[in-house]
Amino acid sequence: MAIRSDEITSIIKSSIDSFDAATETRSVGTVVEVGDGIAQIYGLDGALASEMLEFPGGVMGMALNLEEETVGAVILGESQAIKEGDTVKTTGRVVEVPVGQALLGRVVNPLGQPIDDKGAISTKKTRPVERIAPGVIVRQSVDTPVQTGIKAIDALIPIGRGQRELIIGDRQTGKTAIAIDTIINQTGKGLVCIYVAIGQKLSTVAQTVAILEQHGAMAHTIVVVAGAEDPAPLQYLAPYAGVAMGEEVMENGVEVEGQGKVNDALCVYDDLSKHAWAYREMSLLLRRPPGREAYPGDVFYLHSRLLERAARMNDDNGGGSLTALPIIETQAGDVSAYIPTNVISITDGQIFLETDLFNAGQRPALNIGISVSRVGSAAQTKAMKKVAAPLKLDLAQYRSLAAFAQFASDLDKATRDQLTRGEKLSEITKQPQYQPLPVERQVAILYAATKGKLDDIPTPRVKEFETGFYRFLETEHPNILKELGETKNLTDELSAGLDKAIDAYRESFNA
Repeated sequence: MAIRSDEITSIIKSSIDSFDAATETRSVGTVVEVGDGIAQIYGLDGALASEMLEFPGGVMGMALNLEEETVGAVILGESQAIKEGDTVKTTGRVVEVPVGQALLGRVVNPLGQPIDDKGAISTKKTRPVERIAPGVIVRQSVDTPVQTGIKAIDALIPIGRGQRELIIGDRQTGKTAIAIDTIINQTGKGLVCIYVAIGQKLSTVAQTVAILEQHGAMAHTIVVVAGAEDPAPLQYLAPYAGVAMGEEVMENGVEVEGQGKVNDALCVYDDLSKHAWAYREMSLLLRRPPGREAYPGDVFYLHSRLLERAARMNDDNGGGSLTALPIIETQAGDVSAYIPTNVISITDGQIFLETDLFNAGQRPALNIGISVSRVGSAAQTKAMKKVAAPLKLDLAQYRSLAAFAQFASDLDKATRDQLTRGEKLSEITKQPQYQPLPVERQVAILYAATKGKLDDIPTPRVKEFETGFYRFLETEHPNILKELGETKNLTDELSAGLDKAIDAYRESFNA
């Protein structure tokens, strides 16, 4: 059969017309220098600030220094395989992390990749790690408490949803313990927790995760880990990844098992001292000019743009909240160092922990004199406000008298009574680790202490009295605890019932 040339021509023409090669334009550059997790790339003219870059072998990087000839990028992962002459491509995307319900109960790295051997995370939703904080107009004032379950904090330094409260102190003073207790206490309280571990040993993080699992707290918690052996860029990214996950909860809410939709989040950054060190290391390697203590000039902005993202949104914008609990480690109690003063000035108050108090057995080792909460008192329940006011006054008087009493030989009865009361109050504010208390129990025992009902009980037996009193209330007067928990108010009627219950228990305790 003869093949007609016009048929061949028409077939070729139709094939050419239907041919559609998808073209993709990407800026491509070449690595001219690499080392210490930093790459200098030539030829990436179109790179954006904080844009994700693709290195050979699937390793990602982030463009930070946009210079005339070259781009300085940090490598987010293993940099050993990257060498001079390698090709680098732009992606057109800024650094993003997966967000949403699928992350609950998981341990992830700052890029949102799972590191807990529980399989892949099934979520398509992502958010950029960097974002401008909500403006004043979309916020409302803090009015709902975050119950830490720690008597001394809930009574004296209350924290509200949407607040930024700094936990500051030397190493080994119980900073992380306060944060973990707070996370454990949120079980069933409609608050999703994000714990960001920066520069910690992985064994320490594993221990923390095990404690959270043991207390059933991982169901409402996401753990973001940038370990001590991770490169500085990952440690730098970790808190921003955590706050992006928290913002998703605040703005869109997530379903938590047994609690329905939750749109309140709590972010713990443990700790921002190591975060500042990682940023300093990165900046010096990128050859940015150093300033005070060799930190770069924008180290204040590093933390302010992170902590300003904590907010309590108004009802028109969903009414969600994001609370921040940053942790700062001081050296030899020096709160006037560069990073501590920066973060103190950014936050809405600080919980200051002291080594001397910790060693003296006062745990949590709170220095009530210089600890403060600037907005949390508006979020305190009415019942807690009533017992907290005399507690603050009595403890303040006790501290000033205790210092004076060391040098005085004979004291009048009023002074001795105040010292006795203060001793009992100091004892009652002590609390074991991982045993947060519901607010109704806190109110009941603090009411007893501030009314002088413990004054005649020997100090070593105060803890015994407290434990027995809770049991007594649970069995003999459950209605008092129930009403305190539901109304969150200490009415005259309830106070009278509580007085009777305390007197009845005191009789049996002293018998």
